[in-house]
Amino acid sequence: MSEPRQQTLAASVTLEGVGTHTGKAARLTLGPAEPGTGRRFRRVDLDGSPEIPAHIDHVVATELGTTLGLDETRVATVEHVLAALAALDVDNALLELDGPETPIMDGSFLPFVDAIERVGVVEQDEPARVIEVLGPVQVADKSGPSYVATPSDGLRISATIDFEHPAIGRLFGSYVAHGERFAEELAPARTFGFRADAEALRARGLALGSSLDNAVILDDDGVMNPDGLRFPDEFIRHKVGDIVGDLALTGARIQGHIVAERPSHAGNMALARTLADHALYNGGQPIVDASQIMQHLPHRYPMLLVDRITGYEKGKRIVGIKNVTINEPFFQGHYPGHPIMPGVLIIEAMAQVGGLLLMDQIEDPESKVVYFMSLDNVKWRRPVTPGDQIVFELELVQFRRHVCRLKGVGRVDGKVAAEAELMARIMDR
Repeated sequence: MSEPRQQTLAASVTLEGVGTHTGKAARLTLGPAEPGTGRRFRRVDLDGSPEIPAHIDHVVATELGTTLGLDETRVATVEHVLAALAALDVDNALLELDGPETPIMDGSFLPFVDAIERVGVVEQDEPARVIEVLGPVQVADKSGPSYVATPSDGLRISATIDFEHPAIGRLFGSYVAHGERFAEELAPARTFGFRADAEALRARGLALGSSLDNAVILDDDGVMNPDGLRFPDEFIRHKVGDIVGDLALTGARIQGHIVAERPSHAGNMALARTLADHALYNGGQPIVDASQIMQHLPHRYPMLLVDRITGYEKGKRIVGIKNVTINEPFFQGHYPGHPIMPGVLIIEAMAQVGGLLLMDQIEDPESKVVYFMSLDNVKWRRPVTPGDQIVFELELVQFRRHVCRLKGVGRVDGKVAAEAELMARIMDR
């Protein structure tokens, strides 16, 4: 079976509407993007047109929709357009938006699917990133949702929702969430809400653009929309579509069967992070262990800070793990009674993982050593403590004449602990 290739849009297409929460006019243009750049939002209404990668690392809110943020920039209600892009295998796209929220359109995924199908997609000369579920993966969110993912060909989502409203009740549905099946069976399903909640939401500045034109609204008597429902189980179909959109934030195509009980945006994010970790761990199997690492790195105890390598794409990316134990020598002084891994050592561990990627780019690596020259955009997001396992993922951005640039991130339990951009030179020992 041939390896799937990345895809992007064949041309740009624009959609206009209102934001379901802001109530303000919104214009969104979906356009082509280079291979490997992923899906990115660009706020063209702000100075400098800042961009936010559509990735779980940039999720800042999950109440009544998924919101992305980077520094002070925000983009809300991203799940509908991302579901359409993911379901149709559009891996790379630039989404230019003139405000803080995407247009809700008719409340479903269908307008975005139709727009993509109008312009078409083109294949690109890079392999697509795929997260294949290799074994059972379980997630139970504190707010109530629970998920199980198991191996499967393609993406299937089975979900159950349970609402006290008699028009909904307890519903179950199982769907192929990809391609034509998504477009026909899930894309037309609209978001829904309750008239009884409208006043409280609007007092909080939410649902200001919601109406019978872009949502299924329920009162005590049932569905208020004059044309009724598009499917008898439209509610569960929309929830499944939301899962597709939220999982798109892994930046990969998902191959597995997702079983969800009472899914929510917060729960979907927990699942997305867990699946991303599952992929980074290569199903938990090391491809390079500690003894092999010491054949390529000059570091030794106590400065060897990589335990194993679990993912690798030659010349592109590498994934390595550092298990942090209470026996680490630096915890004796940093800090007694309150052990925290020094931030500089987190970056050192990241650099060592990157060094393993670089040494595979040259001949006679045994006679070479990697010297790091500079660090940019270094950020520590959360403390690392005994018992944590840091998963480092580094991408090779540029390699010229033994000088290279890398971009790295370290995660603990799927959440970013540190990130940095690194420049290094490969030298003779």
